[in-house]
Amino acid sequence: MKILALDTATEACSVSLGIGDRAIHRYVELERGHAEQLLPMVDSVLAEGGIALGALDAIAFGRGPGGFTGVRLAASVAQGLAFGAQLGVVPISDLAAVAQRVVQLTPSVRRVLVANDARMKEVYWAWFEMDGVIASGREHVSAAALVEVPTDSAGAWAAAGRGLLAWPALADRCRASGAELHIDLLPRASEVLALARLAAAAGQILDPADALPVYVRDRVAEASL
Repeated sequence: MKILALDTATEACSVSLGIGDRAIHRYVELERGHAEQLLPMVDSVLAEGGIALGALDAIAFGRGPGGFTGVRLAASVAQGLAFGAQLGVVPISDLAAVAQRVVQLTPSVRRVLVANDARMKEVYWAWFEMDGVIASGREHVSAAALVEVPTDSAGAWAAAGRGLLAWPALADRCRASGAELHIDLLPRASEVLALARLAAAAGQILDPADALPVYVRDRVAEASL
């Protein structure tokens, strides 16, 4: 399976190319300018992989939630490339991408709370259960004080994402409930690729017209990177 993965939902701008077991990655963090970086990064990984866009099986992208401009950028670029090359698309949750990274770092963890900074004094968050595959609950956007944290510490669990860095009180609540913390993590195309490989293997490749962003927040016009 040959998959190109893109993610621009946060300050991280990243591209990954998977060819069988091989993976090629590009990653940079910046406050703005994702649009100028993204396509050159795509060209770079394709050149290193020695493969043309039309020879891919699918294009995956971080579909949000995240900053309005960044989520829309990844979706629109994935859609445009897929239409042009007659490929399918694989939308992947940016919260799930962070949870996937936690599982790679700490395989013993069975539950992960991901909280990404949503600006506007809020966080995007969701719970993920680890049982062979990642299963998530509903994605939310709310004040950090409203994030649901267990009152007991039963079982190995982790809390991850820069929402914890932006809101130390949330990190303190998680720590007090026995969580292992990963406060520096951002969604990356490398984890989008890992999840897309599973989705593609399960036949979950969509038409380019379905390359749609997921904002979660209603007031999307006010959100920004």
